[in-house]
Amino acid sequence: MRFWTSKPPAAISALLVALTALSAASVYFLWHYSVGIERSAAFQFHIYDILFWGALFAWAQFAEVKLLAYASFSHLFIFVLAAIIIFPPWVVPLLIFLFYINPSIFNLTKEDFSYTWYKDFFNRLQSLLAAAGAAFVFTFIYNNIPIYISDVNITQMVAIILASIANFIINISLVSLAVHISTRMPIKDIWFHNFGWIVFSYMLMTPVSLLLARLYNANPPLLGNWGGWAVILFLIPLYYARFHWDEVVKLREAFNKTVDLLSNTIDAKDSHTFLHSERVTAIASALARAYGLDAAQVNTIEKGSRIHDIGKIGIPDAVLFKPGSLTEEEYNIIKKHPEYGVRLLEPASEYLSETFDIIKYHHERWDGRGYPEGLAGQEIPLWARIVGLADAYEAMTAGRPYQKAKTPEDALREIEDLAGIQFDPKLVRLFREIWETNPAWRDREVFLRLYSSKVPSLESSSPPSLEREPETSQKSS
Repeated sequence: MRFWTSKPPAAISALLVALTALSAASVYFLWHYSVGIERSAAFQFHIYDILFWGALFAWAQFAEVKLLAYASFSHLFIFVLAAIIIFPPWVVPLLIFLFYINPSIFNLTKEDFSYTWYKDFFNRLQSLLAAAGAAFVFTFIYNNIPIYISDVNITQMVAIILASIANFIINISLVSLAVHISTRMPIKDIWFHNFGWIVFSYMLMTPVSLLLARLYNANPPLLGNWGGWAVILFLIPLYYARFHWDEVVKLREAFNKTVDLLSNTIDAKDSHTFLHSERVTAIASALARAYGLDAAQVNTIEKGSRIHDIGKIGIPDAVLFKPGSLTEEEYNIIKKHPEYGVRLLEPASEYLSETFDIIKYHHERWDGRGYPEGLAGQEIPLWARIVGLADAYEAMTAGRPYQKAKTPEDALREIEDLAGIQFDPKLVRLFREIWETNPAWRDREVFLRLYSSKVPSLESSSPPSLEREPETSQKSS
């Protein structure tokens, strides 16, 4: 069975050994630290308390919500924080380690099953350490730093919020570290694409854990003769909201995949434009990071790059796939594709409006001789300038039926020659710095070998010519 026979990479093995030692030390420290603390004796827990909260831990993982960036979000942290308030600090880390159940474990019989024992063990250890960190923060603040607003004691509220922050940072940092070791993906990118955008929701839900603990410890119980009934009743509206959000995420995923499919269909019809959008996205993303843009802006640029040519759906095939140079009239038709793209996506402006400037203005030029509006210099939105440069380099090195592809060196020289004419001079300088590091996108053939398996090729018997020969340089497609 692959779950048990898979062998972890050496770096992951070393990480697991280190985390195991750290986990044992953390539990021992919390047990030793809690001795004599009055709070640990305030609630005398029994086996049914352990089983109840353990069941909640397990259930929360099966009720996770899939996110848009290959991650998932569950309410497990709410129950962990509530249990930290209820139990002595050393109990909860052990509880989450024992009752951690990843839903993937039930797909063992599937041929594409990829969940392994060391992934499961890592998940248990990182959950234990995150809970241990949160338990220590809560216990220390609650027992040593009384906090009041006027005559109101808010120590417990402040303590659980800070414990939540500790839990989040430890949890996500360990996951990001493991992904980085496995994939070499930058930790900053891992953080943003998978976790950065849920920070606000995470913090907003934290006070619910305090409410759950109060409901469970209420004396007398609010329902029947046991606090668990009140907790269960409270969870009904919480999980109704969860299922509603799950449907919203699925709808957005379906929409994004549909847009990507339309873009891929255009790119894959000819060898000159195959994976065009993917390569433009890779170049634009690197440029945006070098420019110093934050992760949110980089993400928007990547999204806009993927669909920057979506408007070509509105261009007649006779023009779009003409195997030779375009006439003036045909070129004027091609020049309408940025505006067609915005018009096409207008009904989805709620999700894509931030990309509209990229789609509309990526063919503008620094000297004002671009299209569709003839903007110049700083008038051109920065995101569009970035994608425009990336688009041009990709087109130069991919070639067209009427013009042979340039070598990466020749394309770089042409881009530098056109700094301050067609391209933003600052972006050109950054582009050269990145180009000299020999990224995967520098050479088109290298890029295609790396990514060609991801997008199906829809071969066309008539190779397209998307642009006519421009006046001073090759335009991007």
